Amino acid sequence: MKKADLVIIGGAIVGASVAYFLKKDLGFTGSVVVVERDPTYAKSSTTLSAASIRQQFSTPQNIALSQFGLKFIHELKDRFGPDADIGFHEGGYLLLASEAGLPVLKQNHEVQMAAGADIDLMSPEQLKATFPWMNVDDLAGGSYGRSGEGWFDAHMLLDLVRKGAIAAGAEFIKDEVVGFTREGNKVTGVKLASGSTIACSAAVNCAGPNAGTVASYLDIPLPIEPRKRTVFVIDCKTPHPNMPLMVDTSGVYIRPEGDFYISGVSPGAERDIAVNCEDVDPHYDLFEEVIWPSLYERMPGFDAIKMANAWAGHYEYCTLDQNPVIGAHPEIENFYIAAGFSGHGLQHAPGTGLAIGELFLHGAYKTLDPSIFGYERIISGTPVRELNVI
Repeated sequence: MKKADLVIIGGAIVGASVAYFLKKDLGFTGSVVVVERDPTYAKSSTTLSAASIRQQFSTPQNIALSQFGLKFIHELKDRFGPDADIGFHEGGYLLLASEAGLPVLKQNHEVQMAAGADIDLMSPEQLKATFPWMNVDDLAGGSYGRSGEGWFDAHMLLDLVRKGAIAAGAEFIKDEVVGFTREGNKVTGVKLASGSTIACSAAVNCAGPNAGTVASYLDIPLPIEPRKRTVFVIDCKTPHPNMPLMVDTSGVYIRPEGDFYISGVSPGAERDIAVNCEDVDPHYDLFEEVIWPSLYERMPGFDAIKMANAWAGHYEYCTLDQNPVIGAHPEIENFYIAAGFSGHGLQHAPGTGLAIGELFLHGAYKTLDPSIFGYERIISGTPVRELNVI
């Protein structure tokens, strides 16, 4: 029987980050095995995401995770060599607000500034002067990240972290976790679809949209499910210089992507339901019904646009509060969870990877403290509300 000190379930960016930081930064000399069912990552939330990073959150702990992620991005060449490049474009986020939404925007801005984020609160007049292509008639303001926010290539980041983890001694295997062995309050093994079992001293659930299913094998309720999100590639010939990643009052987001733009929006409540992780068929109708009208209203230069392409991926959606579950299970003492990021897992993976590594190795958080996202709030049903969910 194969044995490991730690089995990581899920080898996309969160699982790969746990393996990387544990082996590389924390110097763990034990055996780490990462189980990933699809090493091509063709349907991974990581590779199908809009691949961006922001500090414009309402929760200080989310801001801290983003700031660690930004630091990690700036360290890539030092960590992985001079050719390490993920195409990071520090174009900023711009969150727009109506009169009704302005108090929340201001409240969030105070939290962000207290955390040291470089965010400007802008009036409609300032918005128009900075972005002359924008219709500001219905706006009361906007918050704009002047630095420390932007977008990058998710595939490249995952490839660097995964290869870095392997170089540091972690082992990645192609298989799927289908169960556990357990003695009392400890996991003793991970059962695989191939029929084998890996005996282990501990396990980490980094299974993304499948994390709820994995937890159910231990009879642990974990309110994380796959929710479909469609990304549209838009062709527009009218220039919109210096466009950040803009989030409209309608909830529609858009950002440049080379010679094109990418855009998306959460589907209406009637369609924002749990789906099968194999379902990656885009919600094409959202383009005509929501995306195009909202963009044209905000940017008249989008009067003549066309959808060049579209794809769909999955949020690992935490139904309690759209925040992740990070930490050890309070009853099964050697079972850890790092999942449910609800759209911000890519940017928060480095900080989460280090935090879980420290918790496993030292029994406590040292660098970052994401304990507010612990499993205890799931038991008590006490949400940690993040007001800036995109």
